[in-house]
Amino acid sequence: MGGEDVAAFEVNVSCPNLEHGGLAIGTSPQRVAEVVTGIRKFTNRPLFVKLTPTVSSIGEIAKAAEDAGAKAVTVSNSFSGLAVNIFKRTSVLGSGAGGYTGPAVKPLALKLVRDAVQAVSIPVIGCGGITTAEDVAEFMIAGATAVQIGTATFTRPTAMSEIIADLEPLCHRLNVSKISDLIGTLDTPIPSRGLS
Repeated sequence: MGGEDVAAFEVNVSCPNLEHGGLAIGTSPQRVAEVVTGIRKFTNRPLFVKLTPTVSSIGEIAKAAEDAGAKAVTVSNSFSGLAVNIFKRTSVLGSGAGGYTGPAVKPLALKLVRDAVQAVSIPVIGCGGITTAEDVAEFMIAGATAVQIGTATFTRPTAMSEIIADLEPLCHRLNVSKISDLIGTLDTPIPSRGLS
C-alpha cells in the first residue's frame, strides 16, 4: 500500500450494484461472519462492516459482524432500486437495478441505525440521506456515533465542509456543548434552559 498509514478498513458486504451475489452476502449472518473472520486473518487494523438495509433484522446481521470481530458497523448501504427509461422501456441502470439513496431513504436509515444500536455494543456509523447538519444530529440522536456522507457530495461537492461548519451553531441551538452529546438521546427529556 505504498506505506500509507491506514486507520481502519470498511468491508462492504452489501453492494447492490454487484453481480454474482454481492447483495446476498450481507443478508446472511453466517456469511457476514465468514467474511469478517476471513479478513481478520490478514490484518490487525479495525474492521468496519457496511451492512445492507434489505434484511429482516439489521440487528441480527450487526451482531454477527460484531461477534466475528468487527469494531463498528455502518448502517446502511443504499437500497436496491430501479430506474426506468419510459421511451426505451428499459432500465436506466446497466445491470437492471442498483443502489437507491439520498434524502428519500433517511427515515428508513434512521430506523435501521436505531435497531442496530440496540443490538450491538460496538459503534454504529450512520448513513443514508444526510445532506445537512440537522440530518447529522438526527442520526446521532438515534444512536450513531459517527456518520458518512456520500450522495450529497455528488451534486454539492462542498456538502461535507458546509455540514461541518454548521455543526457548531447547531449545537448552540440544541443546547449541547458538542455534537457527541446527542448520541443515543432519542426519547430523552431535554434539560431546561431556564427563563431569561
